[in-house]
Amino acid sequence: MRVLLDECVPSRLRQELSGHEVRTVPEMGRASEENGELLQLASPTFDVFITTDQKLSYQQNVANFDIAVIVLVARRTKLEFSRPLMRKVKLALTEVRPGEVRKVGL
Repeated sequence: MRVLLDECVPSRLRQELSGHEVRTVPEMGRASEENGELLQLASPTFDVFITTDQKLSYQQNVANFDIAVIVLVARRTKLEFSRPLMRKVKLALTEVRPGEVRKVGL
């Protein structure tokens, strides 16, 4: 699966997603891009966009994009708060469909 990590997601989480092709927004040269623009640009290339932006589903009509979104719901965006969610993220990767938003938290 082709996964794009938002710039607010710790990039070291990619190590937890072995078996998937993982890139980050900064690697793509798209840091500070608005979410709608990111989803539009990522749709043709990626299957899933992972973010911590819990407002994304209210600000964007994700159903209009050919990409799934996983939102990490943690107290903070630091690695030690996000890493415990990865078991659920891996499960969500197998279930989430394009145009769908899946929230993952403890």
